[in-house]
Amino acid sequence: MSGLVNALAIVAVVAVVIARQFGARAIATDRRWWLLPVVLVVIALREPGILDAHHRAESAALLTAELVIGLATGVGWGWTTRLWTAPDGTVWTKSTKASIAVWTAGIALRAGVFALGTALGLRQHSSALMLGLAGTLLVRGGILVWRAQSFAPARRLAPAYGGDNPSAWKERV
Repeated sequence: MSGLVNALAIVAVVAVVIARQFGARAIATDRRWWLLPVVLVVIALREPGILDAHHRAESAALLTAELVIGLATGVGWGWTTRLWTAPDGTVWTKSTKASIAVWTAGIALRAGVFALGTALGLRQHSSALMLGLAGTLLVRGGILVWRAQSFAPARRLAPAYGGDNPSAWKERV
């Protein structure tokens, strides 16, 4: 894919994710929450030139910074998202104003990394941004699933000696 197509894909993913996260929605802990980040990583790594061929060390440092910013944004977003349980036991999620601040800080830091790369004369590829976004989504999704699992209703313990549990082993007398 070209840089323009990558940029459009990034903008589309960010728009969909943000639109979905700032409205209340049920979270399912058994879904494949990691699938979209993995697809983004595969797309990003398929592209040649993720590192500037003439400035490999500097380019790798900026890529590392992008990934660290993405992971930190995901952690912040995951912990600032509100979770609650509906009466039917469904766990719901909605991003908060603090989540907006985390996104704003993440975008500002990414812009700073891009500006630094431009000032150093590095050729920057959109795949680095895509990897950072994948890291953000992966970490955030993992944190939300982990937090949502703590909301799961406690399982009722079976009484001693099998009680009303028909599948429990019973001793013959």
